[in-house]
Amino acid sequence: MSSKTEPKIFFDYNRKNIDDNTLISLYKGMLKPRLIEEKMLILLRQGKVSKWFSGIGQEAISVGITSVLHKEEYILPMHRNLGVFTGRDIPLYRLFSQWQGKANGFTKGRDRSFHFGTQEFNIVGMISHLGPQFGVADGIALGNLLKKNNQVCAVFTGEGGTSEGDIHESLNVASVWNLPVLFCIENNGYGLSTPTSEQYNCENLADRGIGYGMESHIIEGNNILEVYTKVGAIVADMRKNPRPVLLEFKTFRMRGHEEASGTKYVPDALMDEWGMRDPLINFENYLLSENIISETEIELFKNEISQEISENLDLAFNEPAISSTESDELHDVYQINTYQGVRPNSDTEELRLIDAISQGLKQSMQRHDSTVIMGQDIAEYGGVFKITEGFLEAFGKDRVRNTPICESAIISAAMGLSINGFKAIVEMQFADFVTSGFNPIINYLAKSHYRWNQKADVVIRMPCGAGVGAGPFHSQTNEAWFTHTPGLKVVYPAFPYDAKGLIASAIEDPNPVLYFEHKALYRSIRQEVPTGYFTIPIGKAALLKEGNDISIVTYGAGVHWALETLEESPSISADLLDLRTLSPLDTEAIFTSVKKTGKVIILQEDSMFGGMASDISALISENCFEALDAPIKRVASLETPIPFAANLETQYLPRQRFKDALNNLLAY
Repeated sequence: MSSKTEPKIFFDYNRKNIDDNTLISLYKGMLKPRLIEEKMLILLRQGKVSKWFSGIGQEAISVGITSVLHKEEYILPMHRNLGVFTGRDIPLYRLFSQWQGKANGFTKGRDRSFHFGTQEFNIVGMISHLGPQFGVADGIALGNLLKKNNQVCAVFTGEGGTSEGDIHESLNVASVWNLPVLFCIENNGYGLSTPTSEQYNCENLADRGIGYGMESHIIEGNNILEVYTKVGAIVADMRKNPRPVLLEFKTFRMRGHEEASGTKYVPDALMDEWGMRDPLINFENYLLSENIISETEIELFKNEISQEISENLDLAFNEPAISSTESDELHDVYQINTYQGVRPNSDTEELRLIDAISQGLKQSMQRHDSTVIMGQDIAEYGGVFKITEGFLEAFGKDRVRNTPICESAIISAAMGLSINGFKAIVEMQFADFVTSGFNPIINYLAKSHYRWNQKADVVIRMPCGAGVGAGPFHSQTNEAWFTHTPGLKVVYPAFPYDAKGLIASAIEDPNPVLYFEHKALYRSIRQEVPTGYFTIPIGKAALLKEGNDISIVTYGAGVHWALETLEESPSISADLLDLRTLSPLDTEAIFTSVKKTGKVIILQEDSMFGGMASDISALISENCFEALDAPIKRVASLETPIPFAANLETQYLPRQRFKDALNNLLAY
């Protein structure tokens, strides 16, 4: 008499009212990424893919969550969520092409593995800086709330990523704004090799939900039916009652953080224990024990998937290596913005710089119903400089949003709004505070279009500059941090007329724009400004004065210092060029002036080294050397932080040094 060994099943599966077809679909949903991964590990050893982050042992989470979300609902996955991509039925040859850096992938060879998004499949891929992903999800969810479409979005991170500040900021924003985000933590025990005991000191990460006033749950991440039923019920309720929910999935990865790191740091007993909890093998054994599938059917499924993998690999391998030109690469850094200027009307009124910015913002928000402005104290209070005073009454709390003090999460949320079809404006209370949001600006907003053709329709307003006795943390003019970063545009007006026209153009532009507003000019500079909506092209300098002796190139407060100097010395015949835009830079205007006068002085408020004047000087040297009659002169503030005391601040700024340098250069 023979007896067949019963398959071992670690989990107590509760199918509830799930039909057989759904059970089989969930099984096949996990089987497909597992077989792909096993093939990828072979190709990795053969050198046919460059790197691999394995999700073996964690498939139930990706597959379960993707199965309960609608196709139009966004998912923001991480390294180990292959089941999200296969669950959204992305053609495998496109995934394989992506991993080989070929044209049929999603990033034109510019990024690797799962670092991509696709609007076609409503997936927003990660960047290596893990934290901003939660903030982007906040922005997408805010867009869903504003659209009233009853959709949720799901975002993933590992337990290691939960230590990042962006994560905490984003959870807080989601709770304060009651955003319908499913925050999914895959707690697999190790951040690369660092165990959870060295990462956080609470028993469960789900317990953190209490501190955020947020509903949270712990879910057995290797039990596909528990994931499917519990998450399904939560998501269905979130659609009716929008709110954030924090989910901690207990799981384990059976491979290294990435293959090169291995798993030697994991105790053998722990590896064996989690091996017994394999989500695919356990569920397969359960289906066999319940006679829902047979061994023959399993082999058939495996053969079908293996055949699909093989055929799609052939397509990817036979695809030629990607090629590109310098022109193509440069072309894709920014989304094309075909400027369609709006001419100013003839009626004017005298406005201060601050009034012109406020009026331009308001008229842009009237013109674009999809525009949302966010910032600290901008609603009832009207902002610390009162630029958004009255906006709350005009546009309502949905579009004029006070934020917690969390620059990084709000900038990331602005990116999420853009992904979901909105225009976002973020007010930095002071430009100095942008350091707290540097990561998403530099690594998310600036790179998204180049990486996966996703616009970042975001304007970040930057009240900046010295001359108001505000000291080291409220006085910087830090534009050079951003002109160095491809993908960002940098605008810096000096007059009310320009300020109004350029804020309108910045909001029209689908690319990320850093818009600098000099605080010392807010209420000190007045000008006649058209009353209606109008635009000024970004990237065009203004020639304010014309002369033959010397070219003065400057921007911001430097324009007014130069004007004062020329008024005091009417005998100086100078071209005075107000750049207005620093990126893209109007090099044609600069070169034309320098070739005419033969002498050039470049004035900036920022300290000297690494500033705009240095690059402008280099460009002139490279392109206008033969036209020069004297050395190029740069004038800037001292190489110190900005002091508070009035006499020290005056000494710091280059206003007086500019006059001396100008006269010395004229006498050369």
